[in-house]
Amino acid sequence: MAEQEKGSPESANLTGNESPDPVADTGSKGLLRWIEVMGNKLPHPFWIFVWITILIVVLSTVTAYFGVSAVHPDDGSLVEAKNLISGDGLRRFVEEVVTNFAHFAPFGLVLVMLMGVSIAERSGLLAVAMRTVAFSVPKKVVLPVIFIIGACGNIGSDAGIVIVPPIAALIFTQMGLHPIAGLVAGYAGATAGFTANFFIAGTDVLLAGISTEITSHMPGGMEVSPTANWYFMIASTFLLAFGGAFIARRYTIPRCQKFELLGNFDHAVTDGKLTPVEKKGLKRAGISLLIYSVLIILLVAPSWGPLRDPVTGGVVPSPFLRGLIPILFFFFAIPGYYYGKATGAIKKPNDLLKQMEHGMKELSGYIVLMLIVAQFINLFSWSNLDTILAITGADFLKSTGLTGPILFVFYMVLVAFLNIFLGSGSAKWAIFAPIFIPMLAQLNYSPAFVQLMYRVGDSITNCVTPLYVYFPLLLGWIHKYNKNIGIGTIVSLLIPYAVILFIMWMVLLFVWFALNLPIGVGEFIYLS
Repeated sequence: MAEQEKGSPESANLTGNESPDPVADTGSKGLLRWIEVMGNKLPHPFWIFVWITILIVVLSTVTAYFGVSAVHPDDGSLVEAKNLISGDGLRRFVEEVVTNFAHFAPFGLVLVMLMGVSIAERSGLLAVAMRTVAFSVPKKVVLPVIFIIGACGNIGSDAGIVIVPPIAALIFTQMGLHPIAGLVAGYAGATAGFTANFFIAGTDVLLAGISTEITSHMPGGMEVSPTANWYFMIASTFLLAFGGAFIARRYTIPRCQKFELLGNFDHAVTDGKLTPVEKKGLKRAGISLLIYSVLIILLVAPSWGPLRDPVTGGVVPSPFLRGLIPILFFFFAIPGYYYGKATGAIKKPNDLLKQMEHGMKELSGYIVLMLIVAQFINLFSWSNLDTILAITGADFLKSTGLTGPILFVFYMVLVAFLNIFLGSGSAKWAIFAPIFIPMLAQLNYSPAFVQLMYRVGDSITNCVTPLYVYFPLLLGWIHKYNKNIGIGTIVSLLIPYAVILFIMWMVLLFVWFALNLPIGVGEFIYLS
């Protein structure tokens, strides 16, 4: 569940299957092999940030020595580089290391929300809910629904990636289609569409927290809410669903017909039927969720609602949006608890605590990574290099005329390419946000829009990189049907999803941009 992070190593074996080494069984050649080898040579993101932080410190000394500066376009003030290798820099660093980490915006947000999600996941509610939806829809719409479930399933950490492909394989088999095509389609939907969702997910919370950490250092101290990209992501879920279904019919299903079926075909999920206990659990979970939802609506919908802004009476901004994390915590925890009580997954109060603790254990890698990310962001800000780079970069972009769709394409392609090597979404955003949020703000683009474009690039190439932590899991599933299928073949099956869906996603963004539609609750493409 790590940070609602793409590819949590701690949860890679939730099915109980052993994951084969994706490099040992190499069927990759050329560019694919180069990507695989170079990506494996990259150190852990923690050490990448250590070296980047050291680089920032050294650059601060060099730029301060040469008097590097920039004129702030807002007030005409001179922004000068500050030397971090100085008495003041050392004192500030030593005094604020702990507070940088403890007060890092995404830290508490992610911990609180994912404790609630962990209850719903560990009780079995999320898995049963996704399985029920997948097996209950008409065959005509089953392909789009598989992609929707794959995307929305990631609301519970990486549950969609682990659960949806085997279910898709079963459904394909029952429809007379090749199960490997189902595995590929299910995996593509859950990975390429990782950031799309009908609901507010951990990704929204995590990235918005990092964005807010950056904007807090900017004039006006803007806040980026977890709902900042919600409208666009809802539309993206539909686009990915029908686009993915088209690719599956046009490319995946025909290509998979040539694969022989060899080996053991057993699955953890045998059919879509619910047991009496599961039905009882779903009923109780549904009733509890309905009651909770009605309560929240009563607190927000009326003009006198206590969760509205006490001064303006509006919803944007309001205590409701600022308090969305605890609201989402109970949104998952309450039905998860009642489902677990009905099915026996929760027998006593301490079981609930164990499920929450399990979520925290899976976040241990994220917590360690955030220690150095928090220092990097604050050192970057202290040195004034972020502001100087933003002003200089914005001036350069203005001089080249790259202020619209061409700039967006360049930005998203860059993120998508780096995502092949560095899978951690938060780690890349912690690098990109301090540079691109202030830079594009100088061109009047909102931080929420910059974050949205990042999410498109960061999500789309998940499915094609052999470095993704769940790729070995897909390899293991496919080898149950045919052990002769190599990595190169699997990636070639997934490339159409990455390429075609990326193009479709960018077209959707350009349409949104042209119409200047709101991208989330109270968020727009432009600052003003």
